[in-house]
Amino acid sequence: MLKGLAITPPILGRIAIGKVVEKDGKRLPQKDDQFTLTSQIQTREGWLPHPLDEQLREGQGGKLRRIPIRLLFNDPDLNLRAEYSLFDRNTARPLCVGDGEQCRRRTREGMQTLPCPGPDSCELAQGGRCKPYARLNVVIGDEDPLGTFIFRTTGFNSIRTLAARLQYFKAVSGNRLACMPLELRLRGKSTRQSHGTPIYYVDITLREGMDLEEALAKAHDMALDRNEVGFDQKALDRVAKQGFANGLFEEQEEDVAAVVDEFYPQLEAQAGQGHHLNPPATGQLSATGTLSDKLAQRSHRLTRKPAPFEDGDAAASGASESENATKEALEAETQQKQKAAANVDAEMDANAIEASLQADIAQASRLAKRARQSGVSKARPTAH
Repeated sequence: MLKGLAITPPILGRIAIGKVVEKDGKRLPQKDDQFTLTSQIQTREGWLPHPLDEQLREGQGGKLRRIPIRLLFNDPDLNLRAEYSLFDRNTARPLCVGDGEQCRRRTREGMQTLPCPGPDSCELAQGGRCKPYARLNVVIGDEDPLGTFIFRTTGFNSIRTLAARLQYFKAVSGNRLACMPLELRLRGKSTRQSHGTPIYYVDITLREGMDLEEALAKAHDMALDRNEVGFDQKALDRVAKQGFANGLFEEQEEDVAAVVDEFYPQLEAQAGQGHHLNPPATGQLSATGTLSDKLAQRSHRLTRKPAPFEDGDAAASGASESENATKEALEAETQQKQKAAANVDAEMDANAIEASLQADIAQASRLAKRARQSGVSKARPTAH
């Protein structure tokens, strides 16, 4: 096995909240109140839909708000990986990943393991650069029993709800989480931060029309059937855990587009007329500029009225969070520049004072020399 390469579950497609729309000749992410299943192919028009997307919509009146799923592992931490993550704004490569206690960080001296105080107390995370970032892998349909769809989110509500649900379902099912018949469900609520506008987050529940006793019975029967045919769930969890631990970071270079969608959801609109951010071989995200440049450009378009947001989920959510992070980053940068300017002014003042003192000393030296010369001249006797 290649060392340094995280072995993750095979991915068949993406689960997103939102879509991309055309507005004033530019493609902009738009928040939505439904799921979208996409393939892993991205074109100028956006991510291509997965065939399952249309199939699931037919039974829900066109709005995809419930997705029947099954989990791949019994261990909740293998299905949902949540960490504090900081990405390089120029290359979207992970720089620091931590859990609130320890972190793995790229430094000039190489990879280091350091204490992780969390985004609120970490100096490196100032300006909203570090966020909670989670990836959830689920099985949809029966075509590929080991192939998964991935849902990426930076939303607190989704991460907290998903983590709690997985732990609870594991407990009540007697460690048969992978056999439970579940579904992803989109929920909405409003908060003070959203200014009354609904925000949407993802939850995991029992399938529609099924109570807990029925779900537990189905999980029990499925576990017995698997044991009879030799399905080793414990071995699958063990191998998956080893695969995740094989790499320092889960995200690879090919995941750059997905990272940009989640951490910087509105930067695609600034890459040009309908051009998405496609990372070239050099590691840069766009030939027209880096992410830092695009964040700076976006800061000039920020309005005072906060925009509605969707808990930071998927391609179109987290717009307000991104704007606030950008604004905080610019404020932090401005403060740094002011401090630097103050240091320069202080240094210039010190230099000016020193120069003035040197000038005064030189003047006093000249006066003293003239005084000595004048005294010598007066002391000499007059010749007759």
